[in-house]
Amino acid sequence: MTAPAFGGEVSEYYQRFRRGYPPEVADALVSACGLTRDDVVLDLGCGTGQLTRVLAPRAGAVLGMDPEPDMLAEARRATTEPNVTWLLGADTDVPALTTALGPGRLGAVTVAQALHWMDHEQLFAAGRPLLRPGGGVAVVTNGEPLWLQDTAWSTALRQVLSDHLGVPLHRTCGTDAASQERYRDALSAAGYAVDLRVVEYSATLTVEEIVGGVFSAMSPDQLPAPDARPEFAERVRRAVEPCGPLREHVHVRILTGVR
Repeated sequence: MTAPAFGGEVSEYYQRFRRGYPPEVADALVSACGLTRDDVVLDLGCGTGQLTRVLAPRAGAVLGMDPEPDMLAEARRATTEPNVTWLLGADTDVPALTTALGPGRLGAVTVAQALHWMDHEQLFAAGRPLLRPGGGVAVVTNGEPLWLQDTAWSTALRQVLSDHLGVPLHRTCGTDAASQERYRDALSAAGYAVDLRVVEYSATLTVEEIVGGVFSAMSPDQLPAPDARPEFAERVRRAVEPCGPLREHVHVRILTGVR
């Protein structure tokens, strides 16, 4: 929750418990960037490939790129799509891809739930040479963090996590309105035509899914010790279950900048 460290067990929790994406998200990206089966897409900060796999049937090839080897290892194990390639790298490596692939080779660069770890202004500028005309950068935000939602159970969860970490939880992971406005302004300043599309869905969660989602957002040193995790899960259960149905309504925001 406080540092971009997603190795070891955290990557396993990430693969098992992070939200996936409904097919409507891929539909929106296809429409916004005019994607075809001739296009190559770069999914930057791909994690364990939740968005990468949704995009694979809609493009000729998808490159999933992440700086954490353990995340990519989990992504490889979870992926059966033959047109996906995994690359070790970060946003600072995007300029090198222009040399490696050549200009105008990508139909889209997607960044899902990861832009808050990156220098978005530099990335938007570096991505332009890689994009074909009509291609675009897409910032995909898959709802609010579990502990920052407008529900009673989320408020109770936030208190448990604040007690565990010893600090209040305020980090929004780029999902807040101010961050979204900064991304929009930066895309416009970089010369992109900006658009916003929203896909909504609802889901009922189990306590296991909430705890697993929380662990997927911690750095390895923040995870409770293995023998302490059942007690942590019990604290979460006692806090959230009295709050009624553990249900979330997710707004997937797809902010696109088209070249």
